[in-house]
Amino acid sequence: MENSRGNVLVTPRSLSKEGHPALSKLEQAGFTVLMPWPGKQPSEEQLLEVVPYCVGYLAGVEPISRNVLEAATRLKIISRNGVGIDNIDLEAAKLHAIAVEGTPGANSQGVAELALGLMFDSLRAIALSNAVLKSGQWTRKLGSEVQGKTLGLVGCGNIGQRFAKMAIGIGMRVIGYDLYRNEEFSKLEGFGYVDLDSVLTDSDVISLHCPPGDAPLLDTRALAMVKHGVVVVNTARDSLVDHGAMFEALERGQVLAYATDAFAKEPPEIDALFNHERVVLTPHLGGFTKESVERATVAAVDNIVQYLG
Repeated sequence: MENSRGNVLVTPRSLSKEGHPALSKLEQAGFTVLMPWPGKQPSEEQLLEVVPYCVGYLAGVEPISRNVLEAATRLKIISRNGVGIDNIDLEAAKLHAIAVEGTPGANSQGVAELALGLMFDSLRAIALSNAVLKSGQWTRKLGSEVQGKTLGLVGCGNIGQRFAKMAIGIGMRVIGYDLYRNEEFSKLEGFGYVDLDSVLTDSDVISLHCPPGDAPLLDTRALAMVKHGVVVVNTARDSLVDHGAMFEALERGQVLAYATDAFAKEPPEIDALFNHERVVLTPHLGGFTKESVERATVAAVDNIVQYLG
């Protein structure tokens, strides 16, 4: 299974299905590129069959467990073609001296643009109206305009900052919470840092752009604090939202709509929350643009080539 320099496993579905010119750089550097599951996310069992024979791993969103890393005796580096690395057991990677790299900023524009689109869809019922009209019904749902409304960001990194600038450009006021405030960004006209509770209580639209914690960020307590009729957009992680609490908030009208591009499992199981008529789902489209895939793939390949020398 190996040549003189070793195997590099490539698992992101967009790459394993369609390929990408940047992968040729791995071959030119003397590595063999393995894509055993075209267009599919591998299971732990499948990873255990292949990862032990690899020196590099260009990874997607699949969980990379301690079991996999303990078996990966030849693996030197995991390079994610995205920002998040919380799908990897980082403690086990460190224990086994496996480097873990991401591609920060590569998909920021794509995710920010999707967040903007999900906000508009939620306020104007675009997807729902399309489905209703195609079913033969002429029914309109009264929408809301964004001008003069307040967008609240939880997380003001690359994605949050890009979304903020777009929102300000269409007449919104933007507030944001982040553990680490960016002084340069704080000077942006139309934006202001606030505490988390203020984001919850003062926002007409709340957009999540932060890593997950030990417990859901939007639980029963948090959702009881939000403005009546708020829209929630999640392009970050599914675990930020308590499904039961969000369902109840939608049912009582506390939350007007919930739009998410993030799932604990892909494809997801359609539970009561995801089946709600005021929930908009997209299949992890945030970074799935030609431009984002290009930037992320080139950066992820470069991480591997540079690290392995």
